[in-house]
Amino acid sequence: MIVMYKQVIVIRSGLKMSKGKTAVQACHACIGAAEKTSRIILSAWRREGQKKVVVEASLEAMHRLKEKADKLKIKSYMVADAGLTELAPGTITAIAIGPDKEEKINKVTGSLPLVR
Repeated sequence: MIVMYKQVIVIRSGLKMSKGKTAVQACHACIGAAEKTSRIILSAWRREGQKKVVVEASLEAMHRLKEKADKLKIKSYMVADAGLTELAPGTITAIAIGPDKEEKINKVTGSLPLVR
């Protein structure tokens, strides 16, 4: 069986962020979670092209996703905005789940809709 790795970035739905702000928050989440990931997983993910999927969910759902990821021992990183531009300080904007084995990630985020 071939092991595939990926990361899922969840953008908080309902916030009126510009496209640029959304991209920056996704980047913060991506890097934050990757920095917490083991070297072995990170190396495998990089070799495979650093697969990422961007989806959306409500704030409540994001907290549930974090709990699920923690139970499965998947690294995650939730972004709280600094409040320097569009949002109030501390606004939760995104969470990255993984990178980790795709089958594990799918147990946490598999049913979420893609960001459009």
